[in-house]
Amino acid sequence: MNIVWVILFFVYGIIFGSFFNVIGLRVPKKESIVSPPSHCKTCNRRLHLLDLIPIFSYVALKGKCRGCGQKISSVYPFIEFVTGALFAFSYIRLGFSLELIIALLFVSLLVIITVSDLAYMIIPDKVLLPFAIALLILRWIIPTSPWWDSLLGAAVGFCVLYVIAVVSKGGMGGGDIKLFFVIGLVLGTVNTLLTLFLASLIGSVVGIYVLKKTGKGKKTPVAFGPSIAAAAIISYFFGADFVEWYQQLFI
Repeated sequence: MNIVWVILFFVYGIIFGSFFNVIGLRVPKKESIVSPPSHCKTCNRRLHLLDLIPIFSYVALKGKCRGCGQKISSVYPFIEFVTGALFAFSYIRLGFSLELIIALLFVSLLVIITVSDLAYMIIPDKVLLPFAIALLILRWIIPTSPWWDSLLGAAVGFCVLYVIAVVSKGGMGGGDIKLFFVIGLVLGTVNTLLTLFLASLIGSVVGIYVLKKTGKGKKTPVAFGPSIAAAAIISYFFGADFVEWYQQLFI
């Protein structure tokens, strides 16, 4: 492993992370991702190059707009850092392989839907569809073992979430159902089911925390997309370890 490449992947990751913030915030509102240019939502001041350096601009400006002094959400640098870390970790884990392409695309999708779901509780089709097509093609070129497991995983992920949505009468959003179809394509059957289990666990912990913090009871909506994204990343990189641990412990 070359440390220089790790650093480069991290740098590329935080740059893409900044762009993913834009996609996740604009696409659900049917806005262009290139026009208007990035600007302060409070004073409408256009952001210049020194305001747009991922993470470092936020730190240098102490989390405030250079023009009006309005506080900038910490979600922006957080998403940038997480994307950089995941890009670097993907390289560390997979090296320069064809699977690395899938990993980077998969991570990118999960970061974008996390942004959109946190902001609007929406996972837009305009984000899911291009990634679904790209990942389907890549899984045909770089298949799982056996090759049909990705197709079965997609079917299982979609059907299980659809049944949950029907039984819970809308307790599961349509975006979550479609997202699990894409997750199934990438992960295959076992890791898709592992993702569902981990997402439910993570979502429950987050939900309890939010309920206690807000004190609003059952009426408090909680975005499930970030929990799915975290679970999918864990399953993608460590799913085999989880399965091996389970087999040793219970079988």
